[in-house]
Amino acid sequence: MPKQPYTKPALTIDQQIAQLRTRGMVINDTPLAKHYLSQINYYRLTAYWLPFEINHTTHAFQPGTTFEQVLDLYIFDRELRLLILDAIERIEVAMRTQLAYQLGHRYGSHPHLDPTLFKQSWSHVQYISQLQKDARDSKEVFIQHLLANYVEPLPPIWAAVEIMTLGQLSKWYANLKSGADRNLVAHIYDCDEVNLVSFLHHLSTIRNLCAHHSRLWNREFIFTFKLPRQRPQILLSSFNPKEPRRIYNTLVMLHYLMNIIAPNHHWYQRLLDMLTRHHIEPTRMGFPNDWKMRAIWR
Repeated sequence: MPKQPYTKPALTIDQQIAQLRTRGMVINDTPLAKHYLSQINYYRLTAYWLPFEINHTTHAFQPGTTFEQVLDLYIFDRELRLLILDAIERIEVAMRTQLAYQLGHRYGSHPHLDPTLFKQSWSHVQYISQLQKDARDSKEVFIQHLLANYVEPLPPIWAAVEIMTLGQLSKWYANLKSGADRNLVAHIYDCDEVNLVSFLHHLSTIRNLCAHHSRLWNREFIFTFKLPRQRPQILLSSFNPKEPRRIYNTLVMLHYLMNIIAPNHHWYQRLLDMLTRHHIEPTRMGFPNDWKMRAIWR
């Protein structure tokens, strides 16, 4: 079908509200709806009311669909992003720590400068150049001190990891040539390196989605991660392999790592509270019907 010019006009807030009502949405509090539509793009909210439509051509809503329901779903998704970012922060810091600790003790202060420790297919020179640029641009006092007082072109590994993004960290880890080196980190979490490499790459994409305020609820992810097949048993019995592209398996892995990294956390309780308070149907995020009975959540 040939492309056509886009002819739909921009709608005022009042016109947006009128259109939603014409399509069957109940708006009990018009001033509230006007406020939120002036602060949250109508087009952005479309993803949250789409499941309430009974006809995606006419955009007619199911009887009884309210603006407040859609808004509640939107607020839940925002809270979910913040909850996930909280876990990612702790996991990222822990992974930086373990990568620096394990490589530093095995190879000395500057293993990242040794190209023989990394896969030949990887652009080691390019990543060194990027790290050097990041170090030069860094405002961290400890980085500037190390660059000013030592002859090496980069700070030692335990300082260098602190200026790596999660995406960079996952690449440095994934491209270690030796599986044994990768397992030095993975075995701390009773994982195989293949699975941890895959999950960190996946996590970097999740982190970027959160940072750009993108929807996680009901989303199908392009970059999934390899589920473990042998261990740990608590993960094997908790994942939902039937829904690999939804957020549920990510939440399982985050909860598992949080239990190791911050054993006194209240992360799961916060997740459960959010699901209950916002009346969320978890199956839209890949949760199995019996998820509360699975080992990781008990």
